[in-house]
Amino acid sequence: MNLIRDYRSDAATLATLHMRQAMADAEVGDDFNGEDPTVNRLEKRSAELFGKEAALFVISCTMANQIAIMASTNHGDEVLVGEESHIYNMETGGLSALAGVQTRVLRSLDGRFDFQDVQKSIRKHGLQAPITKVLCLENTYDLNKGIPLSKEYISEMCELAHKNDLQVFLDGARIFNAAAALKVEPKILCEDIDMMQFSLCKGLSAPVGAVLLGTKEFIERARRMRQRMGGGLAQAGHMAAAGVVALETMIDRIENDNINAKKLAMGLASINDKMVDVEKTLTNIVKMDLKTAGKDAYYISSVLEEHGIKIKIIDSTTCRFVTHRGITAEDIDETIEIIKSTLI
Repeated sequence: MNLIRDYRSDAATLATLHMRQAMADAEVGDDFNGEDPTVNRLEKRSAELFGKEAALFVISCTMANQIAIMASTNHGDEVLVGEESHIYNMETGGLSALAGVQTRVLRSLDGRFDFQDVQKSIRKHGLQAPITKVLCLENTYDLNKGIPLSKEYISEMCELAHKNDLQVFLDGARIFNAAAALKVEPKILCEDIDMMQFSLCKGLSAPVGAVLLGTKEFIERARRMRQRMGGGLAQAGHMAAAGVVALETMIDRIENDNINAKKLAMGLASINDKMVDVEKTLTNIVKMDLKTAGKDAYYISSVLEEHGIKIKIIDSTTCRFVTHRGITAEDIDETIEIIKSTLI
């Protein structure tokens, strides 16, 4: 049993011994000049995995999101974003502060935008209007729900965007959780996407990094934006080496995280079926609603923390659990029992 069980995020994963050894032994060079063989290997493997022309290793998903928009828009352009999306809510206003674009917000139903809403949100060209340039998708969608978006839905959104001369960017920080839930290969799931990123340091368990993907032309522009953001690195292969190992060893086990989340959701629902929507718990995120439970999220969090269990408080009646490699089935059993004894 783990001493600390951290459900706050799958970014809590720790590098494996294999990753740590690979980092120590990595063959490195100057990535600024494209001369780091380990970075080059990570980028090549990532591009192949998703069927894209080129890739760029960056420090974080937030950096990847920001430089993607910077590389595909001009100041004063407009991008379409989801109301619950990370790029809109969790990046300290980066789209306006860094990319210099304005956002048009789309509402979603179970993570999906309405076709007509998207169509109406694409501005007609006019002297006084900003130019709509990018439709931003996220898969899994909503950091507090983890909704997997189907291939059919993504293709529909891409077709609509492309017909209106928009590019489609995908925040795929948890794309492997989505692919596992949908039982679709990542390459197929993302084949219509123009540009995307995925996290190395969430379910894949590397200590740092994300990979941005797209056409060669886009990645060259993104490389300049990365430099502008201070993201150019010398001898980055020591970090990239963990990412290489992650792609080789961690993708197939991601499904276990989804399974454990479902186990947790079912256990919580057995205490109070109004606390969790089991049917909508499809990936590795469990949202617990305490409105009918008689205790608030702060109290539940404090009780769990006394037992070495950390969760994320969303608000006074809602909290989030994220499963990952550091959370075992036994940990989930214990978590359920503690919550049960607290509420009953």
